[in-house]
Amino acid sequence: MASALLSTSRALPLQNREVGGFVRNLRSSFYGKVIYNQNFVKMKANSNHGGRAVVTSVLGRRVTKKETVIPDPDYRIPVVLLGLSGGLAYTNNLLPAAPIGLLGLLLLFQTTRVRFVFDGEALEVKVGEQLQESGENVFVGGKNRWKYSTFVNWELWWPNFPILVYFKETQTKPEGQIHFFPVIFNGKQLYDVMVERAGPSKTSAPK
Repeated sequence: MASALLSTSRALPLQNREVGGFVRNLRSSFYGKVIYNQNFVKMKANSNHGGRAVVTSVLGRRVTKKETVIPDPDYRIPVVLLGLSGGLAYTNNLLPAAPIGLLGLLLLFQTTRVRFVFDGEALEVKVGEQLQESGENVFVGGKNRWKYSTFVNWELWWPNFPILVYFKETQTKPEGQIHFFPVIFNGKQLYDVMVERAGPSKTSAPK
C-alpha cells in the first residue's frame, strides 16, 4: 500500500482546496491473477492553519481470474474399440465388429477436433485447432457452454480408466439437464480441473 504526503503553502489564495490523487499498484499472484490496491489521497488546505493533509486509503477488490485449462486429447478409447473391432472381424464376427468399428472411427475423429475448454466461469465445448464454437447442442439445444455455478453433480466413470463423464446442470432448464460425453481427453487432467472448478462430485473425492 502506497502512501503520499502532500503539503501546501500558506500563501494559497483560496481558504480550502482539495487535491485528489489516485495511486494504483499492481502485482501478480500465483495464477497470474491481478491484485490491485487503490489509495485515494485527499488533502484539504486551510490558509488559517497552514497545510493539512488527510490521507484516506481504500483497499481495492481482489480480482481473481482463473487460467483457461484445456485437457489434452486421449486416443485410448477409440484405439481400444478399433482393436476390438479388428479382433471380432478376424474371428468372422462381422455383425458386432461393424458398429464397434464405426464407433471407434467416430471417436477417433472427434478426439482430433473436440476440446473441453475450462475458462474462469464456465465449461465450453469447442472444435478445431482454432477453438471455434461448436454451435448449439444437437440433443437438448442451447449453447455448449455451462457455468460451473449451475452444476448440480458430476461423475467420471471410471477414474483409473475413464470412459464416460457425466454432469447435471440447471442452466439449460431449471429442473436440471443431464449430459454424457465420452472421455476422449486426458482423464487425470479432466478430473483435476472438474474438482477445482465444479467442486468434488457426490460419490468421489480427489485422490
